[in-house]
Amino acid sequence: MRPHPDIPAPGQESVWDYPRPAIAEPSERHVRIRHRGLTVADTRAAVRTLETSHPPSWYIPPADVAAELLRRSDRHSFCEWKGEATYWHLVIDGREWRDVAWSYASPTPAFAVLRDHLAFYAAPLDECTVDGERVRAQPGGFYGGWITADLAGPFKGVPGSMGW
Repeated sequence: MRPHPDIPAPGQESVWDYPRPAIAEPSERHVRIRHRGLTVADTRAAVRTLETSHPPSWYIPPADVAAELLRRSDRHSFCEWKGEATYWHLVIDGREWRDVAWSYASPTPAFAVLRDHLAFYAAPLDECTVDGERVRAQPGGFYGGWITADLAGPFKGVPGSMGW
């Protein structure tokens, strides 16, 4: 299936204008994650990764994450651009949400800015926001992009998008 990019509305950016290979860019937008009444992360120093057809993934500096709520997972994956990712579980009051975040301890040189920053899947968490707007999770379960109203799709992860 060949995708047909949506026409961006005023104030939107099209994910089809994002580059491939992916890039990472610093952002001063306010990114916050809350779960079970606790602030898991809160920053104005995130880094977003941009890749054609994907909503951005938001990487949060370790100083702006409640590290005491995280426990390292045994899961790893490999990104052709960023390198090997390590996953993290979120633990609150003895309850565990498995593999809700990932990070790169030794990213490739092009993504060195991501070193030890954490990105979170939006779907399993109570509230992930960018500038106060609640995000929608990128479809498909594998990808960790966050969809906001200022983005035009369609977004990779929907049925039939495997070859995009």
